[in-house]
Amino acid sequence: YSLYGITYGNNQFVAVGVNGKIRTSPDGVTWTSSTSGTADEFNGITYGNNQFVVVGSSGAILTSLDGVTWTSKASGTTDNLYDIVYGNNQFVAVGYLGTILTSTDGVTWTSRTSGTTEVIFGLTYGNNQFVVVGVGGIILTSPDGVTWTLRILAASSLNGITYGNNQYVAVGDYGMIRTSPDGVSWTTRTSGTRNWLEGI
Repeated sequence: YSLYGITYGNNQFVAVGVNGKIRTSPDGVTWTSSTSGTADEFNGITYGNNQFVVVGSSGAILTSLDGVTWTSKASGTTDNLYDIVYGNNQFVAVGYLGTILTSTDGVTWTSRTSGTTEVIFGLTYGNNQFVVVGVGGIILTSPDGVTWTLRILAASSLNGITYGNNQYVAVGDYGMIRTSPDGVSWTTRTSGTRNWLEGI
């Protein structure tokens, strides 16, 4: 079965995917299946505030302290959620039609105004801000996960983003790669492929 997200925390890797599938591993080599108790499709997972949090179809959000036993939480939305990250002492989840949710504890979630109806596929936290990417090459930034600013719209959709080595790197359709030192000014890079890039 397909797996769409993975994170590391509490001395183990946890991967999630279709039909509520969850797999855990202490070393990335030997994997054990866990039961989430739901048939939802899980798209993203993160670790923060001493817990794992997964997001998925129809607004599904589940939390776990150990990656094995999972509890469903009320997200307040039925929109599909595609990614989640922990930063600045809070969780931020993103999804369909510009949906952005925040939570300090993984239990109580608040809907935020993104200013867009584009689908948001990915997000990261780095350099003291959140940066999200999505359909139409949209890029939004926020220092707190509450107030969001539109930075750019590109021709190709962006599907994933990360932060490292003092820069953001976003990837997307038709081999699109864009980099930025601050989340505001972006440079298109040559990837050498026309294949869709889904994550980084």
